[in-house]
Amino acid sequence: MTKTKIYKILFFLVIGLHTSYGQSYTFKTSGFSVLEKKEKGDKWSDLQLVNLRVTLDTDKNRIVVYSQIIQLFEIIEYQPTEENETDIVYSFTCKDNEGVDCTVSIITRKKQNNRKQLYINYDNRIIVYNIFNM
Repeated sequence: MTKTKIYKILFFLVIGLHTSYGQSYTFKTSGFSVLEKKEKGDKWSDLQLVNLRVTLDTDKNRIVVYSQIIQLFEIIEYQPTEENETDIVYSFTCKDNEGVDCTVSIITRKKQNNRKQLYINYDNRIIVYNIFNM
C-alpha cells in the first residue's frame, strides 16, 4: 500500500470513530404546559404556543431548552429505556442550572403518530413541551 492510501484509511477511521461516540439531538417545540402539584388537586395550565430549540448532547451530558431564560439540565444518570404498548420513554436524572434535582424524559407516543414530548418533572411541578425532530 502506498502512504497516501494508508493516510486516507486512517483519516476515515478517525472521523468514523470520532462521530460514533457522542451524539447531539436537536428538537423544536410547538407548545408547553405546566402542572402545579397541589394538595387540593393538580391542574394543567392551558397549552401555550412556543417555538424554542431544545438540544440533548450526550457528549456534554446535558439538555438545554433555549427559552428566554436558558434552562440547562446536567445529566447525572441515564435511566434505562422503558417501552410499553403506547410509549417509549428515555429518562435522565438531572440537576437544573439552579442545582435542583429533576427528571427529564423524552416520550414518544406510539399510538399518536410517534408524537414526542419533553417532560421536566420536579417535586412540585411538571413542565411539558411538545417537541419534534429538526
